[in-house]
Amino acid sequence: DIDFCYERRGEVIDYVIEKYGADKVAQIITFGTLKAKAVIRDVGRVIGMPYGEVDKIAKMVPNELNIDLSSALKKSAELRAARDGDARVKELLDIAADLEGLRRNAGTHAAGVVITRDRLDEYVPLYASDKGVSTQFTMTTIEELGLLKMDFLGLRNLTVIQDALVEAEKNHGVKIDFSTGKYDDPEVFRLIGNGNTDGVFQL
Repeated sequence: DIDFCYERRGEVIDYVIEKYGADKVAQIITFGTLKAKAVIRDVGRVIGMPYGEVDKIAKMVPNELNIDLSSALKKSAELRAARDGDARVKELLDIAADLEGLRRNAGTHAAGVVITRDRLDEYVPLYASDKGVSTQFTMTTIEELGLLKMDFLGLRNLTVIQDALVEAEKNHGVKIDFSTGKYDDPEVFRLIGNGNTDGVFQL
C-alpha cells in the first residue's frame, strides 16, 4: 500500500504505465451488487410499479449497513405488513429476494493496480471501459494468482497537507519540507502522549 495526494494519483499510474508498459499495467475491476433497497427499486422499475410506491417500499428497509431483505422483513413490521397486504408488493419482494446479491455493474477498484512481468492478457482476462483497461478478475483473485497487486491510494488528507504547505509559503514566507524533517521531535511525542489524537487516522 502506498498513499498519494488525491489530485496526483493519476500521475503515479501514468508513470507506472510508462515505466513498465501499457500491456503490463492495469487497474482492478470491482463489482457493485444488488443490495436490499437497490434491488427493490430495480425490480419495481422493471415490473412497471409506480416509482413513488416502490420508493416508499424501499424506505421501509431499515438503514443498517449490509442489511438483506430477509433481515429487513424480520425487523420491519411495516415492510411485512406491506408484503402481506398487497399481492403486488409480495411479488416485488419475492423477485427482489431472488436477485439480491447478484452483480449489478462493473467499476474500478479505488486503489488496486496490477503489474505483470509479461503481457497482462497472458495472466488474466481484461475489461475495457471508457475509463481504461482493468482486469476482469477482482482483487482477491489477483492476489490468489500470485500477481503483484499495488494499492495506490489517493488520500484527501495528503492533498490538504500539500495545500497547507503552499499556503504557508505564500502567506507567511515559511517553506516547510517534510523530507528533511526529524523523526524525534519531542513536541510531537508529547502531543501523542497526551492522547490528543481525535480524528487522526494515520500516524
